[in-house]
This record gives sequence, structure tokens and C-alpha cells, in this order.
Amino acid sequence: MPCVCFIVRTVCPRAKALEGVAIGNVAQHLARWHVEKRERSNGKQWAVAILTITGMASAATAMAGTVEGDLKEASSGKPAANAKVRIAGTAHSAVADARGHFVIRDVPAGQYALNLEYPGFSAAETSIQVGETGTASVAIALEEVKQMKAISVVSNRYDASDLKINAANTVDVLSANDLQRTAVHNVAEALGLIAGINITSTGSGYFGGIDGAARGEGMFASVRGLPSEYNVNMIDGVTVAQGMPYSRSVQLSLLPPTGLQTIVANKTSTADMDGDAIGGTLDFRTPTAYDFKDTTSGSVTGSGRVESRARDYGGDGLGGGFGGEFQHKFGDAQQFGVYASAYYDYRTTTNSEVAAATSALNDGSWEYLNTDANGGNAAGLDPQHNLTSTGMNVGIAAGWERRYGGNASFDWHVDDTLSLYARMTYAYAKTDQGTTFVQLLPQDVRYASTGMSGIYTPNIGRIASRFWYETNPEIADLATFQIGAKKTVGGWTFMPNVFYSFGDNDRPDHVEIDGREDKFTQDNYAYSGNTLVAYGGGAFPYPQLTPALQAQVNNIPSLYAGSYGELTKIYSGQKKGGARVDTRYDFEEDGALRSVQFGVKYSKSRRRYTNRDWYTGGVDGTTTLGELGIFTGTYASIFPGKYDWDTPRVSEAAVAGVIAQHLTDDDLDTCGNAFYVNNFNCNTMRGTEAVGAAYASATFTMGNLDIVPGVRFEHTAINNTFWVSPTDADGNEIAGYFDHNHTSYNEPLPSVFLTWRPDLRTAYRASLWTSYTRPAFVQLGGGSQIDISNGVTTITQGNPDLKPIESTNLDLSGEWSTQHGGFFSLAGFYKQLRNYIYDAGSAQANGSTTGSGTVLYHMPTNGGDGKIYGVEISARQKFQDLPAPFDGLGVSANATRQHARADLGLDGFENEHMQSAPAAMANLEVFYEHNGFSLNLSYHFSSSYLLGYDFLHEGAPWNDLWARPTRRVDLHTGYRFDNGVSMDLSISNLTKEYSYWAHVGRRNLAISDIVDAGSTALFTVKYAF
Repeated sequence: MPCVCFIVRTVCPRAKALEGVAIGNVAQHLARWHVEKRERSNGKQWAVAILTITGMASAATAMAGTVEGDLKEASSGKPAANAKVRIAGTAHSAVADARGHFVIRDVPAGQYALNLEYPGFSAAETSIQVGETGTASVAIALEEVKQMKAISVVSNRYDASDLKINAANTVDVLSANDLQRTAVHNVAEALGLIAGINITSTGSGYFGGIDGAARGEGMFASVRGLPSEYNVNMIDGVTVAQGMPYSRSVQLSLLPPTGLQTIVANKTSTADMDGDAIGGTLDFRTPTAYDFKDTTSGSVTGSGRVESRARDYGGDGLGGGFGGEFQHKFGDAQQFGVYASAYYDYRTTTNSEVAAATSALNDGSWEYLNTDANGGNAAGLDPQHNLTSTGMNVGIAAGWERRYGGNASFDWHVDDTLSLYARMTYAYAKTDQGTTFVQLLPQDVRYASTGMSGIYTPNIGRIASRFWYETNPEIADLATFQIGAKKTVGGWTFMPNVFYSFGDNDRPDHVEIDGREDKFTQDNYAYSGNTLVAYGGGAFPYPQLTPALQAQVNNIPSLYAGSYGELTKIYSGQKKGGARVDTRYDFEEDGALRSVQFGVKYSKSRRRYTNRDWYTGGVDGTTTLGELGIFTGTYASIFPGKYDWDTPRVSEAAVAGVIAQHLTDDDLDTCGNAFYVNNFNCNTMRGTEAVGAAYASATFTMGNLDIVPGVRFEHTAINNTFWVSPTDADGNEIAGYFDHNHTSYNEPLPSVFLTWRPDLRTAYRASLWTSYTRPAFVQLGGGSQIDISNGVTTITQGNPDLKPIESTNLDLSGEWSTQHGGFFSLAGFYKQLRNYIYDAGSAQANGSTTGSGTVLYHMPTNGGDGKIYGVEISARQKFQDLPAPFDGLGVSANATRQHARADLGLDGFENEHMQSAPAAMANLEVFYEHNGFSLNLSYHFSSSYLLGYDFLHEGAPWNDLWARPTRRVDLHTGYRFDNGVSMDLSISNLTKEYSYWAHVGRRNLAISDIVDAGSTALFTVKYAF
């Protein structure tokens, strides 16, 4: 059965023998580079060169023949003693004797490809035809390997393991197969397969909290205990634009797993890499024509998707997509190559929500269970364990998502010393999401004596029933463009590159509308008790409804309309362009110094952000929600399996129509200002950021040890433009104006990397490196408000004097592969942070008041130090030495244990957990691969982690918002036919665990937000030609 084989074309004059070598073996050639450097002095050029040519045995298994051959070094004619020969796709192998001769017996009849391992050498493609009897003979001359092109993609996990062990720094790799064999919604969720990476379903601003989590998909990746804005995200080596409104994060949910081929997670940064990556550098790679074996090839893919939770609500939950790729090499010497791919997919969702924590924050629906006479926490009690929920929201988030995009590349290998290339990627996603919330809010809460001296408990006198509908639409895109070249002249290699990227995260036409029964009277619904909820299995909250409340929640259309609605338009994006030139010189003569590399890079970006809001005001008279004509039907159960009351389906178009009918320009009230110009501009920010960098590094080789010292210097110049909303001396608002501020950073970033390779299957690494992260733009240049009261002027604004977060990083790791299908790695890491700043969304991080006399400034400020350390372990073993058919069995696992704490700079928060940093994570997979059939059963675990600080604004860590531990089981099965057709079925979240559970207090589930997104099944059919 044929399968895909990726090809690399070399440009080194002495490496012509590598043309046509399978990409699956590129990583092995990289090992050669290291070992060759070490042993050049004694004339032995050692490294690993594997030749993979795809194919499978085709004919009968009853008869068998023999394969024998002779191997020699082409340059010297010497026999290739001890070279290892393996027949691809089988367990048959042999080792050449001192004469370079090998024999493999009992090979079933069919056509095969040979894999060869001989340090420092490679061979032309070799295939053999084995008959039912007799002997198939080959003679192979191996060419010396000198230089290899950088890897672009890897096709399977075994190639990924080779890349990992032979890389210059600490990396983890997801191969093309890893991305194809999953039902996850996007590449963010796929990254969760890697040790040390945690995936979160919420972010900043309108991506935060239950609004973002209700989509039921992972959005952002934290690496080694640091939030996503501490990472650098790249596509094909281009640092992508950051379109998020309140942070430097990149929304990875924009990218489907089918849109990319390989993901490399760099956990350490060498001098030639961007320095603003304390967490890691995530590089999403796409293929080129020279990553494929054949002159022309391609594939078409179709898929169907089912979302189980949508079906629970009576919908079909269907989705699907299609895609294709094509590559062709042409010219007299196939010096030209083109590659193009495109995809389109869609999904529909209807997910369940419980939002008691959101209700507690927005509506004050929480109390201490045991209080003093004034409702404060009773003396001597831990407030975290003394909470009760007095209200909640229950809702349905329904919507759809459409994504499309593609990649294209062009390569021209002008000659053996010069290659030119161009790359382009584009991804687009449009999301429509509407949430219907039934709200149960406490009224007339009083405190009754418990009979114990000085101890009281709240008593809810009434419950108000309300309804709230809001949308969370999004239009996001991300694109990269680059052209570049690689030129070698003697020992020199020159690599110029010009790049451009843009990204947008817009929230156009967000609408809201609400209704209430207590518009004209405060009678509400009589209630009694110190909590609204009782807790079932797993601490799931159940609201305890009186008959009157039960009747009301089943009759939402009767609620009075509070207004004709609200409209918000948010636009956020960034454009980034620049150029870089990298130069390397490889020394030919003997000596410890083997190469030097240096380069420069310059990039400039422009950012813009606007947020404007219109509120139509109250509705006169007794108009009900039902009379507005916004309902189109009914959900039979608001939370199937939990709450059985029905709730109406809302037409987003009808709500938008009601708003448009009553909206006027005077309804603009973005910041509640009296002047239209202030409301129009108060949430407007613009800015530029220019980064210039230069670096130099050298490679020294001493025996089996490589030492790479380096230094990078980055200068950053940031200019922000923002709106000032002032008042006069009497405190009256006056028309505002745009103002500017400036920030600059100069960061020297030294590093040293040590790699010891005692043999070809082992690597030990130690690295000491420095990095930093720039503060979010909103913290540097957020809008300014000037208030004057009693002769004192208070200016609330961003802080251009914020320091960058700096980190000194230590990494120790070991990696081992075996000849029997095993790969193992162990890594330890330590990060010492300074000037820590946490993710505060649109709010000020560590807001502090400074100044004296009559002028005070309220601005975000840096925190103190932070410390992160941890250990990662990974193992993969395919039991290939077992007799068939059990030789296809295997197991893979990784686990992470980490500690991440920081001083926020706030009193009482001197030793806080860092956001998005679970203490423990693990992945376990059992798999079977044999004769085109594959089966994978995987388990994913993440312990609890902190989402946000001081959630209820009580000024202490006990009310931080935490995410409950998550567990997920995924299943995949697939089959590859001989005719190029393959079919895959994947189910994500097989056991239908809750996709999001946030709670106030690390060890208390009394006040929780919960999302149930069910499971996702994905069926894919692919035809490769």
C-alpha cells in the first residue's frame, strides 16, 4: 500500500547525493552534522542517514524469498561495515558484516523499500522486488553527507522523535499524523498532546469567562507555566501578527488541525530566535513541493462532524468540511516546485451553561454562609470555605463557526548554491454565538441569627426572575507572506528574508436584550433560605425553585422588556512587516570552532483598537419580550439531563432588527460620557511597535560535546495614541483629545547551549538563556480619564514606564531512542522572572495610585519576582519485536509536574499561583498500527489551575477563580487502502466530561461556572494521488 513520502532537495554542492532523500530522515541527517563536526579531524564522517522510500508488501504471504546485498562507501570504496538495513514496513532487518555484505531471509513476496543507517552517509533511492522463491540482490554505494536543508515538515511520530533528538535546542513535535488523527476543533487543542502545554478555553476581555468557554473549544496555549502572551507564535518561521484587543496572545482556535502539517514547540530559545518568548516559541509549519517524493501528487479530503450536545437539544449538530492539496515539480532538473492547499469547514453548536460565578460577580448573588450581624465573614472562619450561592444564571449557547484558508509555496533551486522561495498562508474564521440566560437573582437578603453567639446566616427574602440574551460574534483572520533566499559561497551561507503578517479579532454587531418581571414592582417571588442551590453528584448545582418560580421560568415571553436592546462594535487588529538576514560560516579546517552565525532582524507593526457601544434606553409601557417578536420556538429543556424547564429560542436577526428600529446616534454611550466625541473615542487605541535585533553565536565541538554560546540584543520602540476624557475644575466633563506616549526597551539576551551526544541515539542538553516579554499594549497606552474633585486631579491611564518581564532560564534534558521502537525523554526547567505582570484583560494590572499633592496618577504597575520550575517526562514504545499481528501494539505517555508562583505586587498577593499553570498534566495513549489499520485510545488530564485573581474583589487570594481538573478520553480509528483512499473516525471527549468548570476559591465548588459541550465525532475520507 503506498503512503506519503516527503522529499528534501539539498543545495550544498557536496550533498547532491541527498536529493530525493525522504523528509522522514532529515532529522537523522542533522545528527550527522553534529557527529561529522566532532570527527572530521580523524577523517571519519559519522552521523545517521536513513533512506525511506515508501511502499508495502503486496502479494502472497505463504511464499518467501531472500534479500542480500553489498554496501560500500562511494568515495573510498571501503565496505560499509556494521551498516543497518531494514525493510520498510516490516520487522525484517540485518547488519552488514565486515565486508559490507548483508542477508535478510524469509521475506514475503512483494515490492519493498530499504531503510539504511550508516553514520555520515546516504544512498540513492533503492527498491527491491522479492519473488516467491530465490534471492533478490542489490549493490549500494553510499555517498558522504555534508549538509542538510532545514526541516519543514515531518510525516509521522517516528520522524518527529528523530527531529526532537537531533534538534539544536529542546523541542517537541506534532507530526502530520498526530494532527490528522484527532477530532479536536483546532490546533490549540492538538497542542495539548505535548508535555508541558496547557490549553485554556478562555482569554482576555470578551474571550474571557464563560462567554469564551461556551464555544466548547480550546483557544490558547500556555507553555511551561506561563500564559499564552508569554509565547512567540510563528507560521513557517514568520512571527505572526497579534490581533487580540487586550493582550499579546494569538487566538489559536482560528486554525484547524487540517490546515497545517507539523507543529514544533521550541521550549528554549537560541540566539537566532526572537527573544520575547519566556514560555516558548510555537512554529506552525506547512510543506513545500520538495517535501514530497513524487514529481506530482496531491490529495482531496472530505469530512463530516457531529456535536453530541446539539443533538441533545433536538438539533442535528452536523458540520463538515473539505480540503485539498497539490504539488508539482518541473523544469529540466525539477528545479521549480509549487505547492498549494485549501480548506473549508463548519460546525454547529448548542452548549449548556451554568453561570453562578458570573452571577456572583455581575449581580452580587453570593454571601458568606456564616456571617456577622452585617453580613461579613464570621470571625475565625476561612472565607473560602464559607461561601453560599444565592443566585445563578442558566443558559444555552447556540451558534456556528465557518473557517477557510490555505497555504501556497513556490521554490526555485537556481543551482546547487542558490535557492529562492515564496510562502503564503491565510486563515479566516467567522463565529456566530447567541446565549440565552435565565437569571435567578436574590432580593431582600437579611441576616438571621443561627442561635450561636455572634453568628448569623443570610436569608433570601425574594428571588427575581429575569432573562438576558447576548451574542458573542467574531470575525478573525491571520495571514503571513514571505520571500527569501539561501546562497552558499564556499563556507559562507547567506539567508535573507522579507515577511509580512496581519491579524484581526473583531466583534462586530454584538447585541443584547433583557427582560424582567420586577419592572413595575419589587414583589418578586417569595423565598426563604440561605442558598438558592442544592448540590448533587460531583457538586453539580441544582436551583431549588418554588412552584411560582418554576412557572415563571417556563414562561419567559411574559417578562417585561427592559429596553430595545444594546449594540456593541469592537474592531482589533495588527499589521506587521519586516526583514531579516542570517549569515553562517562553516570552518573547513580542524579545530574546536566549527561555525559562526550572525544576523539582524527588523520588524514594525501597527495596531488599532476601537470599542463603541449604543444603548437604546428603556421601553415605555408594559411591552413584553414576547411582544417584541424575537422568539422563534422553544428548547424543551434548558439544560438536558439537569434542569427540565423550557426556554425560548431567540432570533438574533429579530433582536438586531428591534435595535436598528429604535437606535439613534444619541444612543452612543460607550463610556457614559455627556459628549458624543468622548463616547466615540474613549475606547480607541492606536500604536506602532518597532523591534530591531542583532545576534551572534558560535559552535564549538570538543569530542562528543557541542557548545553554542550566543548573544542577542533587541531594541523596542513603542508609540501609543489614546483618548483623554477630561473634566474642568468643577468636575464637569469637557470634550477630550488624543494624546500620545512612548516606551522603549533595550534587552541584551546572552545564552549558552551544551549538547552531548555519546552515540547516535542519545542526546543530553543543558542550556542557560535569557528572554523577556513586553507588556500588553492596553497596559502601556490605555485611555486616560482626568477627574477633578475638591481641588485634587486624579489621572487614570496606561503606564508607558512599565518594565518588560524578564527571565533567566535553565533547561536540562536527556533523550534516548532505541532500535526496538522506543523513545524516551526527561527534561527539567527553571525560570526566574522579574517585573511580573499578570493578564488583567482590559483592566489595569496591579493598579496603583502614585503622586502627591493635588495631582495623583492611577496606573498599572509591575509586580515583583516569579519562579517556575518543573519536570517533564515522555515515553513512546512500539512493540515491533513481537510476533505479528501484535507488533503493531504500542503505548505513549507524557507527564508534567510544575510549580509556578509570582509576586503580583499587591498586598496579600506576594506568593500567588500564576495563571493557566496546572501543577500536573498527563497524556496516555494506547495504539495499534498494522497493515494500514490504526487504532488510538488516549486519556488527557490537567489538574486545577488559576484563571483570575481576586474574582469577587475582596482583596485577598481566597476568592481567586480556579479551573477544576479536566479529564478527557479520545478515540481514533482509521484504515489506509492500497488505492490511495484512507478513512478515519475520531471521537473527542468520548465520556462527555464538562468542557469548562470554574469556581471561586481553589477548594470550594459552591459558586461555579460550568459548560457542557458534549462530545465531537469526526469522520474523514481522503484520497491521495
